[in-house]
Amino acid sequence: MNTHKLAVLSNEAQEYAPLIPALLPDNVVLDCITTEPGDVDKDSVTILLADPDLAAMVIPQMPALKWCQSVWAGNRPLLALDRQDYLLTAAKGIFGVQMREYVFTWLLHYSRSVDDYAQAQRNAVWSPPRYARLQGKTLGITGAGSIADALLPVAEVFGLNVIGLSRSGKPKAGYTAMYTQASVHEFAGRCDFVLNLMPDTPDTRGLLNADFVSALPGECVLINAGRGSAIVEEDVLSALDNGQLKAAVLDVFNEEPLPASHPFWQHPKIKITQHTAAESRPADVAALFADNLQRYLSRQPLMHQFDFTRGY
Repeated sequence: MNTHKLAVLSNEAQEYAPLIPALLPDNVVLDCITTEPGDVDKDSVTILLADPDLAAMVIPQMPALKWCQSVWAGNRPLLALDRQDYLLTAAKGIFGVQMREYVFTWLLHYSRSVDDYAQAQRNAVWSPPRYARLQGKTLGITGAGSIADALLPVAEVFGLNVIGLSRSGKPKAGYTAMYTQASVHEFAGRCDFVLNLMPDTPDTRGLLNADFVSALPGECVLINAGRGSAIVEEDVLSALDNGQLKAAVLDVFNEEPLPASHPFWQHPKIKITQHTAAESRPADVAALFADNLQRYLSRQPLMHQFDFTRGY
């Protein structure tokens, strides 16, 4: 029986500590559960469960590493490494419920004019603001992958029309139309709401720029819950100022934490959340890891394997 050595390297090590040991069969030895890269036995660990930013500090010095289970959906810190000769699996399939709640919070917020009602209450004015229904509106999703799929049943209940932008543009259940970047203007022109869920890749960086925004209908709301690199910040600010965009909900940024001096904080048409649209929760990650560990030990294909060439 081959013996494998596991290290858990995460800023949430304390939460993983009661979860991981019970998941391990006899042929998997636990090296450590730690927040410190220096605690990892780099020479002998073969399996790593880790935050990608911490993993990037140790993987170049881990000659025995065979598989890394990331606790994030995106793995930009690991893409920057020269080493790519190990299996990398992403944390996917665990964010859908959170993302669904986040997105519909803001879709309803803007369609029902919540800010206007709040202002009327502050002013003690009985003058009901105008509002719209979600029914019949079009939600355009850039990055129409597994996380976006969780939104589709609720979108159908609300009567939302959903269109998607993906690498392939292949038809997909739940979407009335699919587009590629080659037809991005046609896609943008149909959107009442744009939800970005794209991963961070060279092809997606800066895609949501002045050219994209100029193709949107008036009164469109942008929600960025994918990656901060997808938007050109100056272009979004300009679009908000000149009325090309009604509002922007931003959960992810090029620099995190977002500096206190950044103009996003004070802009009246921007809502900021702190990269919390859909978080990696140790209990969910541990369950995913347990499933993949069984697959790994029995030499079956792993779930959510990362493609270094594509960047996701």
